[in-house]
Amino acid sequence: MTPTPPSPGSAALASRSRAATSEELAGIPWLGCLDDVERERVLADLRVVQVEAGEYVCRIGRPVSYWFGLIDGLLKMSNDSALGMPITFTGVPPGGWFGEGTVLKREPYRYNIEALRRSHVAGIGADSFHWLLGRSIGFNRFVMLQLNERLGQFIGAREIDRLIDPDERVARSLASLFHPTLYPGVGEVLHITQQELGYLVGLSRQRVNEALRALQARGLIRVEYGGVRVLALEALRGFRAGS
Repeated sequence: MTPTPPSPGSAALASRSRAATSEELAGIPWLGCLDDVERERVLADLRVVQVEAGEYVCRIGRPVSYWFGLIDGLLKMSNDSALGMPITFTGVPPGGWFGEGTVLKREPYRYNIEALRRSHVAGIGADSFHWLLGRSIGFNRFVMLQLNERLGQFIGAREIDRLIDPDERVARSLASLFHPTLYPGVGEVLHITQQELGYLVGLSRQRVNEALRALQARGLIRVEYGGVRVLALEALRGFRAGS
């Protein structure tokens, strides 16, 4: 039996964590909401850990201990169906902070977060998260906006699951990763391989390649070395095959 990978709340990953660099801190969007006292506490608590491909950041049923954000790399949020088949909810590209609902309720995780490639994940303790909620209006606004946008994202993910056409699945899934509020670190180019995109949308690399070429021919994206550049985001969000 394959051993269960450790989560960052365990001693294994905690022992590998380090303080964030100034460059990494500059990429955390909510730090600008804090006053000097709040920022000081966060900087004393915030840790960064390198997670290898296939390693889990959190697992279903594990107690919540951190609120997480992705510095660089790519993560996958998923669950297991009643039949044991994995269900992918979404990918998490750089700049995304996630799991605030779980931290708010202090409940066990109901999803897995897995690294699709070597990634650097930041986190603050659940106690610091709740301390900020009780003190900072700016932080509260950030979390409320996250929750609202996340709800819309999961509704969209449910719609994607019902799509049969592979080109539509790839188009909608790509568009969901270009979200300036949830994933401010992405910009106009998403660094992702066709294999990684296939993991997120449930298609083979070859079929993803066909879909990307079709979307590029429509002028919606441009496939570049190591990633995809979006040229028409709204058109990508509303893409319909055959239209």
